[in-house]
Amino acid sequence: MITLKNSIINIVLVEPRIPQNTGNIGRLALASNARLHLVHPLGFVLDSKEIKRSGMDYFDKIDLVEWDCLSDFLSVNPVSNNHFFLSTKASKSHFSAKFSNECFLIFGREDKGLDKELLKANYNQCFKIPILNEARSLNLANAVSIVVYEAIRQINN
Repeated sequence: MITLKNSIINIVLVEPRIPQNTGNIGRLALASNARLHLVHPLGFVLDSKEIKRSGMDYFDKIDLVEWDCLSDFLSVNPVSNNHFFLSTKASKSHFSAKFSNECFLIFGREDKGLDKELLKANYNQCFKIPILNEARSLNLANAVSIVVYEAIRQINN
């Protein structure tokens, strides 16, 4: 059995818009022993049927933290080498990131990603998932899964 050496991976969704993505990511958070941070405003109500359907009956078991805004999240969790901003606009692959215990994997809205100024201010901590063909991006829930399991792989090696 794989364990995370008593660590927690923090999945941070900044202003997610699609409830089904968040429900799926919630299920992933539970399955991977990750903490899910939701930064408001959300594009949906958390107790909606779409969340329940995609997150199944797991959502009440998730280690969930809600934040009123990104500045509140960052004031409590100041940016460090353990913060990873995921964006299609980044130049480095997530394979080059050095994930470790208590890391924060930060993802933006489905429709516009993370704010350009945030990415610019944290350029050295910005990473992307390589896309090998002409797709603009990956589904948010898929992207989070890819990065979470790369972080688990690194932490356990």
